[in-house]
Amino acid sequence: MSLAICILLIASCQREPDIHNPNTFTDSSNADAKRLLPPLADDSASVDISGMLHNGLIKYDRNLNLVGDLAESFRASPDCREVVFHLRRGVKWHDGVEFTADDVVFTYETFTDPKLPTPYGQIFGPVNSVTALDDYTVRVKYDQPFAPAIESWGAGMMPRHNLEGKELDQEEYFRHNIIGTGPYKLKKWVTGQLIELEANPDYFEGRPGIDKYIMRVIPDSATQFLELKTGGIDMMGLEPPQYKLKSETEFFKKYFQKFRFPRFGYTYLGFNLKHRKFSDGRVRRAIGHAIDKKRIIKGVLLGYGSPATGPFPPESWAYNPDVNDPQYDREKSKALLAEAGWKPGPDGMLQKDGETFGFTIITNNNNQGRIKAAQIIKEDLRAVGIEVNIQTFEWQTFLNEYVHKRRFETVLLGWNMGRDPDLFDLWHSSMSGERQFNFVSYSNPEVDRLLIEGRETCDQEKRRLIYNRIHSILAEDQPYIFLFVPDQLPVLHKRFKGVEQSPIGIMYDFIRWRVPANRAEWY
Repeated sequence: MSLAICILLIASCQREPDIHNPNTFTDSSNADAKRLLPPLADDSASVDISGMLHNGLIKYDRNLNLVGDLAESFRASPDCREVVFHLRRGVKWHDGVEFTADDVVFTYETFTDPKLPTPYGQIFGPVNSVTALDDYTVRVKYDQPFAPAIESWGAGMMPRHNLEGKELDQEEYFRHNIIGTGPYKLKKWVTGQLIELEANPDYFEGRPGIDKYIMRVIPDSATQFLELKTGGIDMMGLEPPQYKLKSETEFFKKYFQKFRFPRFGYTYLGFNLKHRKFSDGRVRRAIGHAIDKKRIIKGVLLGYGSPATGPFPPESWAYNPDVNDPQYDREKSKALLAEAGWKPGPDGMLQKDGETFGFTIITNNNNQGRIKAAQIIKEDLRAVGIEVNIQTFEWQTFLNEYVHKRRFETVLLGWNMGRDPDLFDLWHSSMSGERQFNFVSYSNPEVDRLLIEGRETCDQEKRRLIYNRIHSILAEDQPYIFLFVPDQLPVLHKRFKGVEQSPIGIMYDFIRWRVPANRAEWY
């Protein structure tokens, strides 16, 4: 039977996936990576691949404890003004040169270079000095206490000997000439098709158990799912309908292992606050009251998620359970809109000064969940008299031509959050420039003050109260409509062993995964 006929009759043609190279792990992404240097990797595909090539000084372990990575040990002063890192000895860059404290200093200088267009320029906080005390010791001093100091050094390190003096925003250096210390080396990058990595035999934690890591660019989820079933890819984050309706078969139970855990992040509808329609907080809250989040979670996520109320997911220690998040209430929505001057016209649609209230939601065209959520939002807002259009774009076009350049009225997107609740890069008014993350141009003096106070407070309980207040203010101001926290729903081929789910997911210990030599042990 031909493959085409088999695809049409897939229910009757399911057979063992065709695994060409058992010790290769093939993943997929709905968009290509763009830039792999750590300070320039600002989209999810780039971050994922860059993380396989580079190490930070520290990382999170399976239980969300900060532990050493390139740093063998570290010590922070009680006042959060100094950190000393003791580096591992004998760590080699991919070209065989030894990693030293001088590379740490160079990495800091690169991230904070004002000429480099990076959204991470403030990641290290109020540093006074970064000093290599010797080849294996780095001391960081801060002008003020900086609570996220240790976590910030999870940023990927870069080699001075390879990159110093280069124009790093040129393609040769941010795309192809990538040298890290990571468990994998860049072997091949076919733009728009795939990125292939090979195991680093000299990795300081030991050679990875999987020989190759391949990320294939497959924009369409349905095509990804077919590739999963036929062996073209080994893992996929399923969409809720796929997880609930298509992965409960005997075929999936035999060949795949399933996981489910909350994503440490959220999906949101963000307003361009420079646009006059959205400068009035009453309008933003009215839109929040008009959107039925539970309907989106039921209809789009099939229940695999929970409502978002602000910038922290429920799993965060900074989450505030008592925020005043706008509840679904059409009459309240209409009342707030009328208070802001928007009244029904002859056709029932809202008008003000002769203008009909309408706007466009933009999102990426390869995320069906976001598109479906936008369609529900369109229906909900039409019910209160607001006309909504939806436009979708290819991912890189969406980011580079619309989001980064602020060419939008509203944007439907999502954030994966860091474990430390520091939100300076997302919400401080100074971070609203091109390619920075506060692209909705939010500005609130109290939030600015609290963001800095949160960074300068060492006591976690005091920090929790600060971020609880930030959570409340953002829920009141509604620069985003915080929509939902989705569950992650990955499935993985059963031949991969050593995979354990933890609070940080399943990929945290990928270098320990293995494939048994005896095929009989796969299942």
